[in-house]
Amino acid sequence: MLRGTRRSRVSALEGGLEEEAPPQAAAEPPAYLECPWQTEAAAEQTLLRGIFEIGRDSCDVVLSERTLRWRPIQPERPAGDSKFTLQCKEEFIELQDVFSVKLKRRFSVRQQKSGTLLGITLFICLKKEQNKLKNSTLDLINLSEDYCDTWFRQFKKILAGFSNRPKSLKILLNPQSHKKEAIQVYHEKVEPLLKLAGIKTDVTITEYEGHAVSLLQECELQGFDGVVCVGGDGSASEVAHALLLRAQKNAGMETDGILSPVRAQLPLGLIPAGSTNVLAHSLHGLPHVVTATLHIIMGHLQQVDVCTFNTMGKLVRFGFSAMFGFGGRTLALAEKYRWMSPSQRRDFAVIKALTKLKPEDCEISFLPFNNSWNIQERSAQGSPDSDYNEQWQTIQGQFLNVSIMAIPCLCSVAPRGLAPNTRLNNGSMALIIARNTSRPEFIKHLKRYASMQNQFNFPFVETYTVEEVRVRPRNRTSGYNPEEEEGSHETASEDGFPWNVDGDLMWVPSEVHVRLHPRLISLYGGTMEEMSDSKETCHCLK
Repeated sequence: MLRGTRRSRVSALEGGLEEEAPPQAAAEPPAYLECPWQTEAAAEQTLLRGIFEIGRDSCDVVLSERTLRWRPIQPERPAGDSKFTLQCKEEFIELQDVFSVKLKRRFSVRQQKSGTLLGITLFICLKKEQNKLKNSTLDLINLSEDYCDTWFRQFKKILAGFSNRPKSLKILLNPQSHKKEAIQVYHEKVEPLLKLAGIKTDVTITEYEGHAVSLLQECELQGFDGVVCVGGDGSASEVAHALLLRAQKNAGMETDGILSPVRAQLPLGLIPAGSTNVLAHSLHGLPHVVTATLHIIMGHLQQVDVCTFNTMGKLVRFGFSAMFGFGGRTLALAEKYRWMSPSQRRDFAVIKALTKLKPEDCEISFLPFNNSWNIQERSAQGSPDSDYNEQWQTIQGQFLNVSIMAIPCLCSVAPRGLAPNTRLNNGSMALIIARNTSRPEFIKHLKRYASMQNQFNFPFVETYTVEEVRVRPRNRTSGYNPEEEEGSHETASEDGFPWNVDGDLMWVPSEVHVRLHPRLISLYGGTMEEMSDSKETCHCLK
């Protein structure tokens, strides 16, 4: 965080420096620089102190273990001048917000190896409004090679001490996401920042659905600090599923009927390059590529709850959210019209699904969330089934849509989230049920998601906070049949029911058992509470 009251000139990444004669190094700052601001800095161990030009001012600069502080050098006034009052206005940056340091040089055509030294540039992660992160720079100008080298090496040593920051990443790109722009997004916005931070990368472009799963089951991951997915919700969910499958395999666990899976061994970074980007939006507060990239670079980690989706005692998928009924049918229709643009396909599928709106005859059993259980204990041991049997509740009827969500599911069409009352890691899921009603009433419910009004304030909508859910269709013939749509359409559904799991279409012919597992995976991202509370108090970096 950058603080202070004085405005300094700071170059942007692509900006240059004005050709001014910066001051030479001074071994010791003059005596008249002694003032109260040094008392505060003295609480930290001073590593280096000297003079640099920052903006247009010659500044007394102090580097400590946690901060870099500076203030303009005031001119010495004659003794007894009552009109002179020393103004000790200070600015500083916290070193935990610095992600790279470079020697700044000016190169000319005749200089082939090294250009003229201008000073040191610090690359800083700034917290802006609405959870957005931005990269900026601070130039410390001094022409002395030895002097700058001493400071440069000290900065590098401090940055190397942030052990949570990744040094090597496995990158997975889905070239088919959204408008097929994932590769362009990575090379234009993500890769330059990763290189600037000195992070080594190994990039693989996925070639087919399920490629990430097969790749992460076999490839060597020992040398990587994390895995990054550049794509949409389906791609991100597939990579998370693959990392968790690998963790079970490494632990020697069977995935059939899994009750207490082990945590993923590597954190996952999400770079939004899809159409809805629900996962990235829920994690970062907005689907912003630079924000997501800087969270990865800075090593910000967030433990996130994950669900297991089982049918007939077998694990089908690890995931974060699912929709059955209208949500599943809409995705099935959208997949059928992949030749359309993403926005057209989505709108067309919603309209068509509303035209053919019909309920599913289901039995839904759920285990209410027990707030008395400690999340860490549940994560390690699971909850005792003996206590659960008496708490299960069951409802039956005709349901238009069933949503089961372990994350808020923020997106552009739902600014409050599809499940605004849940969090990323509070150990519970939101079960949202829309019973059968008229088409106009159901449309009113859907429209509420786009506003800040309560989308659940309808007599046919019920919400529950749960730990487990079982959805059992009672009439097999009520399952979605794509043959009802115009023309023939080959599918592997076998009269199954379409589920929307994190934006991926999953066909299931029978009951689905969804169980929450607290904090099962770590994702690169800051907590929403921390980011919302952060305020920019200095305008010296833009």
